[in-house]
Amino acid sequence: MMPSRPNILLILNDDMGFSDIACYGGEVRTPNLDRLAANGLRFTQFYNTARCSPSRASLLTGLHPHQSGIGILTYNTGPEGYAGNLNKQCVTIPEALKGANYRSYMSGKWHVAGSLQKPSDAWPLQRGFDEFFGTIIGAGSFYYPNTLTRGNQNIEAEAKADPDFFYTDAISNQAAEFLRKHAREHSDLPFFQYVAYTAPHWPLHAHEEDIARYRGRFEAGWDQCREQRLEGMIETGIIHPSWKLTDRDPSQPPWEDAENKEWMQRRMEVYAAQIDRMDQGIGRILDALEETGQMDNTVVIFLSDNGGCAEDIPDNVSVEELVDKLKIARSHTRSGEEVSIGNRPEVMPGSENTYQSYGTAWANLSNTPFRLYKHWVHEGGISTPLIIHWPEGIEAAGELRHSPGQLPDIMATVLELSGATYPTSYDGNEILPHDGTSLVPLFTQDKRERGPLFWEHEGNAAVRLGQWKLVRRYPDPWELYDMVSDRTELRDLASEEPTRVAEMSGMYDSWATRSGVIPRKKILELMSTMEGKAFWEEEERDGARDVGQGAREKER
Repeated sequence: MMPSRPNILLILNDDMGFSDIACYGGEVRTPNLDRLAANGLRFTQFYNTARCSPSRASLLTGLHPHQSGIGILTYNTGPEGYAGNLNKQCVTIPEALKGANYRSYMSGKWHVAGSLQKPSDAWPLQRGFDEFFGTIIGAGSFYYPNTLTRGNQNIEAEAKADPDFFYTDAISNQAAEFLRKHAREHSDLPFFQYVAYTAPHWPLHAHEEDIARYRGRFEAGWDQCREQRLEGMIETGIIHPSWKLTDRDPSQPPWEDAENKEWMQRRMEVYAAQIDRMDQGIGRILDALEETGQMDNTVVIFLSDNGGCAEDIPDNVSVEELVDKLKIARSHTRSGEEVSIGNRPEVMPGSENTYQSYGTAWANLSNTPFRLYKHWVHEGGISTPLIIHWPEGIEAAGELRHSPGQLPDIMATVLELSGATYPTSYDGNEILPHDGTSLVPLFTQDKRERGPLFWEHEGNAAVRLGQWKLVRRYPDPWELYDMVSDRTELRDLASEEPTRVAEMSGMYDSWATRSGVIPRKKILELMSTMEGKAFWEEEERDGARDVGQGAREKER
């Protein structure tokens, strides 16, 4: 019999590949996540939506991102599902839990509101959270982040005045304090705690003592590390032996031919250190649960918002755009030193006066053994580690679950665990029905009924139905893969299965219409008009978008 009304701790991290953490085959030291995995469940075929804002919107609402108002990112590129702002046709998890008397807390990155400085009806406190600490924007300095907020109040000055401020630590420490405060003041009520890290999203910022743990760890290079990861993943059952390793990204050289090897290694070392620091903070949050006697009946859920990120900095985006328009970088440190922005081999990343990313070759390692990255909906872009830990409700400690699932399933799971009722209307607005299926049946056995899964992001689209996945990289044609024999998507069967392609693409078209997906061609046509360009420029002043996005639109 399932325990009643458990607490729920939902931990999301940012831009981390499928196989980076130790319990999924990676080199990064993650003892706290490993402990959760060893005493809980690891899911091997759970999916996000391939991009920051859409994943957060889908996770929080149980809808597909277009339905929630976040069709692309937090800027307006069209009507309805592309407004770039969490709408009123959805409810968030904390809003749904209010009827079940849950207290809700959030620490970390929000990134589902178009307004960055002025509180709006899409900010955390206005969408069900009782307390909030974090950033409204999608990325920025770990030492001195833009839009740092407590409640509805900007507190960037606090970070500037604190020489020891580091955003990953601040997220962890505040989350732990929320848990202790809840135990002191609301011990008679269950809680929902959402912890949304920005690590390991660029910029590559980390402490030297954390970086030192990985010095030399990646000197064998990306080719050998990918092969080693795959071997370990096969041994632990995460990857089936028949799934072959994808080729190195064709834009990248073999490791032995790579230039600037010391700098290249340092980039991956800092990236690993970012995840390490996050895991340390997760340990402090788990300590707070144990100290307050809340561990056994708290469901801990951990996952990532998309696959590893292959973007370079700058990616045809000017420093002025990053600092002044997008507001995701600082031109100077807290002490007034100029920040070196861009992937420059003569500058080693990690400190506050740098702003770099780890690049395509290492993202290829992060997503081992899959193809492509954040932004695309091939397996490398959408596959996430998912760990669920619950001592009172999960007896199958350390087991794997291979049944497919998707972000809307988290809302369905929370509703079943909490006994909360999903509303048909909320605050005077009609609410769309959520689109998920609860993961709770998988707590006892690796089998449940689950309908088709769908994705769309900037024209990249996919359908997964049972063992089959239909996928396209816009504007290329549909590809078809058998996920049982070829999850790494190496043998395209579309030409051999035209009837299946037609049936599944028809399913996709019906879903896209129902979900408010605007065909990519229409979006690009809108942006090509003078009116669209003027609207885009206005939105840049008030919203945020990922680096490289503007360049991609211009190229198209």
